[in-house]
Amino acid sequence: MSSESTEVWTGWYRDRRGAEAIAITTDGGRVAVRIRGIEYTGASFDALSAADEGGQALTGCVLEWDLPLPVLVDGTTQQATLGCLLTLGERADLSLTLHYGGAAYESGVAGGDFEEALNRVRRQLPPGTEFGRRLPQAA
Repeated sequence: MSSESTEVWTGWYRDRRGAEAIAITTDGGRVAVRIRGIEYTGASFDALSAADEGGQALTGCVLEWDLPLPVLVDGTTQQATLGCLLTLGERADLSLTLHYGGAAYESGVAGGDFEEALNRVRRQLPPGTEFGRRLPQAA
């Protein structure tokens, strides 16, 4: 991954064996996370597979992380946080919650499509409000 455009988000991995802190890395084209010593990579969160384990898909777990996502309100930047909860099982279920200005805007449970879930949040924002930056496409 290119260090110039790489983002790192911290969060948690949970499965039947317990929980551990993780760091999710994305460069706009791929996403990667190391869990219990195994590196998982993919074009998106719902396509994560082990690099050295025969391409075994990451499944039967929950990934949770927050990322800063400034919001522009009539041209003024306000700090906000996007909470992300991804359940990987037979299918991928993603839920996003944008926290800013004392309010929470939720995507509801969506498939593994990050952009669609983000659009659900975007449509709830008050008029004149937009995201202050683009998120990497691999997310």
